[in-house]
Amino acid sequence: MAAPVPKGPLAVRWGAWSVDEVRAGAATRARATITNVGAATWRSRGIMGIQLASHWLDGHGNPIVWDGPRASLPRPVAPGKTVELEPPLRRPMPPGRYQLAIDLVDEGRFWFAELGNARLGTEVDVRPRIERKLAVVGGEAAGQEEPLVPLAEAEAVAYLVPGLVPAPDWSRRILDAHQEGYAVVAGSIEADGRRARRALAQWAPGTGRVPTFSGPLLCPSIVRGVEPDWIDEVEGVPAAARPREEPWLYDGRITARLESGRRRG
Repeated sequence: MAAPVPKGPLAVRWGAWSVDEVRAGAATRARATITNVGAATWRSRGIMGIQLASHWLDGHGNPIVWDGPRASLPRPVAPGKTVELEPPLRRPMPPGRYQLAIDLVDEGRFWFAELGNARLGTEVDVRPRIERKLAVVGGEAAGQEEPLVPLAEAEAVAYLVPGLVPAPDWSRRILDAHQEGYAVVAGSIEADGRRARRALAQWAPGTGRVPTFSGPLLCPSIVRGVEPDWIDEVEGVPAAARPREEPWLYDGRITARLESGRRRG
């Protein structure tokens, strides 16, 4: 049954729509055909004016990710005219079943739903970001609880150095975080030598997840397809800047030991 359409200057009728596969934390797109059934012409003015956006809700209608990325109108849409838009989608996290709600917004003023328009809504199964396939380069990670895979089969790659010895649960914790939706994952490093301990004090074990972690991510594990922003090494250890457009995680429980007297790569 078609959703009711309010009378007034701003009214929308939803047409055909679709959603690409959604993986936790990853960018994707929806497509929606919309018709202006109000009395006013819709216009986008850069990032202002009429835009198409989305929300992610839980099963009870509570917002999980509110006010998502925008899709602007490609041209003015006069009353009675139709346009197709592709709003970008990102997240939610972790995997699970969510409600996707798509709505028009008059930027800085109101959502069309606040004027009595129905939102376009559908249930979406959000899949884990990757399968549990992790490889390493630059070093070794022997004796892991969760076996590693060859580089060609991996869906995430961790960048190590000779002499870095990951804890037995290292691969399991990294894969748990990647499946949850994090594109870049890194943890703590325990150093043997005094100089290395001083240089790596910020990355010392003893914490859990730190959403406000301010340092670079050392020996990161990175999902395939995500380009890291490599910066200068720290005590000979690969370092990446925290990404701006992808979810990242520093977790002090993901631990490795940097042995003294190691070979530098």
